[in-house]
Amino acid sequence: MPNSGKKRESVAFIFADRLLAGILTGAAGGVAAGWWFGPVMTGWGWLGDLFLDALKMTILPLVVTAIISGIAPLGAAHAVGRAGAVTGVFIIASTLVATTTGVLTADIVQPGAGARSAGAVVPTVEATNTGLESIIRTLISPNLVQAAADGLILPIMLFALLLALALAGMGPRAQPVINLVEILNEAIMRLIGWILYLAPIGIFALLAARFGALGGEGFRREITSVGSYVVTVIMGLGVHFLTLCAVLILVRTSPLPYAVHFLRALVTAFGTGSSAATLPLAMDCARDANMREPVVRFVLPLGTALNRNGTALYQAAATMFIAQAYGMDMPAAQQAVVVITAALAGIATAGVPQHGLVNMVIVMSAVNLPAEGIGLILAVDWFLDRCRTVINVWGNGVGTAVVNHLTTGAASEK
Repeated sequence: MPNSGKKRESVAFIFADRLLAGILTGAAGGVAAGWWFGPVMTGWGWLGDLFLDALKMTILPLVVTAIISGIAPLGAAHAVGRAGAVTGVFIIASTLVATTTGVLTADIVQPGAGARSAGAVVPTVEATNTGLESIIRTLISPNLVQAAADGLILPIMLFALLLALALAGMGPRAQPVINLVEILNEAIMRLIGWILYLAPIGIFALLAARFGALGGEGFRREITSVGSYVVTVIMGLGVHFLTLCAVLILVRTSPLPYAVHFLRALVTAFGTGSSAATLPLAMDCARDANMREPVVRFVLPLGTALNRNGTALYQAAATMFIAQAYGMDMPAAQQAVVVITAALAGIATAGVPQHGLVNMVIVMSAVNLPAEGIGLILAVDWFLDRCRTVINVWGNGVGTAVVNHLTTGAASEK
């Protein structure tokens, strides 16, 4: 029996290693094909959409079964409470650090100096309320099926968490149900493993279609037109990536090996531009990094719903860029408003369609910037969206390591 366990681990490692090579090859090939062959590659886009839809298909059952099978066996609410408290503090602290980094980077580089409106058409979006009431109301939905259809993960997570606590309090009678959910979770993970065989093709198609729509020259023109802004955002994201690496060191986790474990998820995040679609793979990467199973099943779904460090940083830096482009002075008090509003907007608008633009409207309106300023950044938003999604996924991975470390004592006591 021990030999069979080692055999399964070696097979999983070989699969992960080959999958990583395939994803990297697909990403590089997609960029090269789109750049070289141009618009003809847009015909491949449906393959990428098919892969993305297949991953999204698994999110709802994965979140429900992962939370129930991860929480119910704990048998006590206090164990969940400690993990939830650590996760909440990490999300708030890391998001505020991210928005502060975005503002400071824009202050130093001054990317908006000399910029002019590109005359782009700004899509009409409806601003949303980011107050405490709005955040609380997103936790409960009267129709879970409708919430799932709308992409609202938080109400489903809350229901699954409460159901898990109820099962945990029922004692031995609930064990057959818990066992059933655990088997379902294993079956869903096996299904995800099958879907991931399509990852190299899917990521190739997504990137080839996107770059092909622009062509090499078109992409070069877009980057050149707002080059300082692109550099500023990427610099800010890079600084925050290193900040999160420093957090890993504080919780006695070596950043480089941990990043290598998460490389499959990070490349997939860039290829798909979706944290939610990357969730199954991120959970698999966390397991490979020896994170405890209950922590993986609890923290990563919650982080995917709430923790978007990269997006928050991007919104703060973009707001500063637009203010500089309009020649508007941003004193320290207004910059503090940007920091706080960007953090709240990132948390409060989970699952809202066009959430990037909605968030930007919220942050800009808080400091009285005209909404048409979004036209300055639309040309490169799709590219930076993929970059910030990588940081979103990395932030959730680091949060998993933090919770895993800080709740180890409670786990061992149990």
